[in-house]
Amino acid sequence: MENPDHFIQVATAGEALIDMIRQPDGRYAACLGGAVYNLTRALSRQGVGTVYLNPLSQDDLGRQLAAQLRADGVHLACSTPVPESTAMAVVGLDTKGQPTYSFYREGVADRCVDAATLNAQTAAYPALQLVATGCLALAPEDAPHYLPWLTAQRALGRTVVVDVNLRLVAMRDAQAYRQNVLAAVGFAHIVKASDEDLDALQIAGDTALTKASNLLHSSVADCLVLTLGAQGACLLTRGGAVWQAKEREAVQVVDTVGAGDCFLAGLLAALLHASKGAGLDLTAIDEDKAQVLLQHALSCASINVMRSGCEPPTWPEVSGRVAEVHYEFGGTGK
Repeated sequence: MENPDHFIQVATAGEALIDMIRQPDGRYAACLGGAVYNLTRALSRQGVGTVYLNPLSQDDLGRQLAAQLRADGVHLACSTPVPESTAMAVVGLDTKGQPTYSFYREGVADRCVDAATLNAQTAAYPALQLVATGCLALAPEDAPHYLPWLTAQRALGRTVVVDVNLRLVAMRDAQAYRQNVLAAVGFAHIVKASDEDLDALQIAGDTALTKASNLLHSSVADCLVLTLGAQGACLLTRGGAVWQAKEREAVQVVDTVGAGDCFLAGLLAALLHASKGAGLDLTAIDEDKAQVLLQHALSCASINVMRSGCEPPTWPEVSGRVAEVHYEFGGTGK
C-alpha cells in the first residue's frame, strides 16, 4: 500500500528499467532495476515515505515496474502510464560478481520528463524534506531537465542528494556527462560516490579518500559518502571530519547489483530516522552519528549483495544485522 501524501519525505527522479542479468548457465534473467528505481524501492522498504516522479510505460514491463513500486509502498507521481517503451540494460557479471552494463534507452518512458513537471510534482507533497537523483538522469540529453529542478529544490530549502554513480558506457559524450555530474554535485547537500566513480569522473588525487575530499571541497555539499566495496565506506564532512567503517567479517556475495543504491537508501533512512521529523542538520554529524549512519548503510548493502539482483531489505532486517555484525571504525573526526 502506498504511503499517504502527507507522509512523503523523499522524492526520487531518474531511470527505471529492466536489467537483463546474465546467469551462470548463459541465460538472462529479467530483473526490475535502474539506480534511481532501486534507491526508491530501498527507501520505501526502509519505512521512508517516498514518491517516484518519472512516468512508466503502459507495456508489460512498465506495468511490472509500477506494480513493484506500489507493492513496496512507493507513491507514483505519474499514475497514468505512457505509450513509450520501457528501457533495458543487459548486465554481465565478472568472476567477482561485479556488473557490466549495456543500455537500450532511446525514446523510453522514464525519460519523458521536464523541469516544470518535476517541480510541480514535488510541490504536491507538503512534508517533502529531500530530493534525490543521479546516474543516467545526468546524461547530456536529460540533464537540462534535472539540473533546473535541483536548483529550484535547493532554493526551496529541500535537501538535495546526488548519487554520482557514473555509467560512461551509456553515454555518447562522456565529457559532457562528467560536466553534468559535476554541475549536479554543485547543487547537492549530500553526495554519494564510489572509488570507481571518482576515477571515471577524473577527480585529482593519489588515493580514493583524497579524490573524495577534493570533490567535496570543490562543491557546496555538506557531506560526501565514499563506498569502497569490501573495504567498507567513508563519511566526509565539509568541516574536515572523516570517518570510516567496514564489517569485520567478509560477506558471502551473490552479486553486487544495486549494492550502492541500497547503501545510499540505508544512509538516508538512518539520517531521516535520527532527525525524528525535524529538519536535517548535516552540520551536526559527530562520531557517534557517523557510526550509526555508516553501520546502517553498510548493513543495508550487505543484505542486498547476499541476494540475487537488487532485493532491498526492510528496516527490521537491517536493524537486526546491525545488532549482530561486528564493525571496524576509524577516522579523523573533528
